[in-house]
Amino acid sequence: MKKIFILTDYKGYFGSKYTAKPYRAGMDKKLLEQYFADYGFQVKYIAFSDIDLREMDFKDQYVLYTSSEDDGYHYKDYIEDIILGLSLKGTILIPEYKYLRANNNKVFMEILRDLLDGEDGKYIKTHHFGTIEELKEKTDNLQYPVVIKSATGAMSSGVFFADNGNQLIKIAEKISRTKYLYKELRDLGRSIKHKGYKKESKHRKKFIVQNFVPGLNNDWKILIYGDKYYILYRGVRKNDFRASGSGKFYFNKELPSGILDYAENIFRKFNVPNLSIDVGYHDDKYYLIEFQMIYFGTTTIEKSPFYYTKENSKWVLHDDKSELEKTYVDSIVKYIEKHNA
Repeated sequence: MKKIFILTDYKGYFGSKYTAKPYRAGMDKKLLEQYFADYGFQVKYIAFSDIDLREMDFKDQYVLYTSSEDDGYHYKDYIEDIILGLSLKGTILIPEYKYLRANNNKVFMEILRDLLDGEDGKYIKTHHFGTIEELKEKTDNLQYPVVIKSATGAMSSGVFFADNGNQLIKIAEKISRTKYLYKELRDLGRSIKHKGYKKESKHRKKFIVQNFVPGLNNDWKILIYGDKYYILYRGVRKNDFRASGSGKFYFNKELPSGILDYAENIFRKFNVPNLSIDVGYHDDKYYLIEFQMIYFGTTTIEKSPFYYTKENSKWVLHDDKSELEKTYVDSIVKYIEKHNA
């Protein structure tokens, strides 16, 4: 049998699953093993900490891996080290390392957007900053209102609205603050002792600033697993501009014209087996708000009573529920077969 390696976290978990038992335990590993076996793949689970790049040869081997949303993203940072090391050894990572880097990292996510060909992601325009001082240099050149986002965070946390430059600076100061009192006192001493010395920034948590899109009453969460498309309407909260985390979610079969074609085009350009995108639609334009390729929420696929596939250039509605693990495995195998063709 062909082998496929699956890397698990320190709890022994892999991936994300809304209805996981126990809570937040990820996908069912036995089911994954069973469904991969149906395709002739033998699964081998390995913990990140057991990876030994001197003794283990992963060259040209298929490796799936999980990410993490731990507070501070310390463990996720460790995962990145391991995955980057594997990529340097010629491992076939699914997905590629760059997509792990973009997971819960809005700065790099926007860099991937900038690398997209065509106009698909360009209606959202982003400025990224590593310090508050960098923002202050450009505040007067921005067009207001704007949306400001911390680099990390989910469910619309860390997402704010600013009408003008003063509001923007106040918000940015809060979300970018880095507190190291002892080192700040030492730095103050340096500025007194050394003439012309510039103190280190006290605001070094990276963040992004984007153009605000008026008139969006909702967005669409679209999950793509191989050839299956799951779509969820998400309404904007009252007196707010955010749809993520609003709780106003509906499985609506009345879709804006062309939205699935738009999603398919984005999916093809990223060239991944799975994709989660948030899409806005207004004045006949589609706005790619955010996207993730790994470790994203699975509520949409687990709760959806239907999904779409494209057959003979037409979108076909299937009134049927899906099992996450089966759909995930199907998408991975399709991805491998496509790249081996």
